[in-house]
Amino acid sequence: MKLYDSRRAPNPRRVRWFMAEKGIEDIEIVDVDILVGEHREPDYLAKAGLPHVPALSLDEGGTITESIAICRYLEAVYPEPNMFGLDPWETALIEMWTRRAEMLAATPLMMAVRHTHPALAVLEDQSPDIAARSLRDAERALKIFDERLGQSEWLGLDRITIADGVLFISLDFARMVKFKPPEDLLNLNRWLTAIRARPSAKAGV
Repeated sequence: MKLYDSRRAPNPRRVRWFMAEKGIEDIEIVDVDILVGEHREPDYLAKAGLPHVPALSLDEGGTITESIAICRYLEAVYPEPNMFGLDPWETALIEMWTRRAEMLAATPLMMAVRHTHPALAVLEDQSPDIAARSLRDAERALKIFDERLGQSEWLGLDRITIADGVLFISLDFARMVKFKPPEDLLNLNRWLTAIRARPSAKAGV
C-alpha cells in the first residue's frame, strides 16, 4: 500500500498519528506538496478522484480518501490496538466524540489557520473575519472537551482512540497561528500534555 501524505496539512497527519499508535510501518509514504499544487496534477487525481490528501492506494487496486475512512480501513487490517471500539457501545461513543472533535474543534481551527497563515494564501482567499470567528467558535467548544476530560482520562473511552487523535491534531495545527487552549481548562491541558508526550505526537510533523 501507498499513503499519499502531506506534512503541511492536518488531515494526513491524522493517518500518520494513527499508524504510529498502531505501530504500522509497512506502508510506503509518498509526499504530496499541496503548496505547489501536486494534489491537483492529473496523475494524482486519477488515483484519488479529488484534489484531497491523504489518499491510500491499495495493493489490489483502488484508492481510499478521507482520513477517518482510511483509518477505519487500517483498523480492519491491523486490529490491534483497538481504536474504533470493541462493542456497539464503545463504537458509538468513539464515533460521537470523533464527530464532535471534527465539527466543533478541527473544522473551525483549520479555517482559522487557512485564513490567517501567510503561507496558506495560495490555497485560500483569506478573510480575517472568518479567522476571528472560527477561533471564537473553537475556544467556546473547548469547554465541552474540558468537561468530558474531567470524567475520562481520554476523550472517547478510558484508553486512547481515534477521537483523541482528531482533537489533538487540530489543536496542534492551530499552533501555527499561536492558538492554545485557555489555561483554566485544566482537564484539557492535562490531556494535551499527556498526548504530546506519546511518540505518536511526532508522527507526520
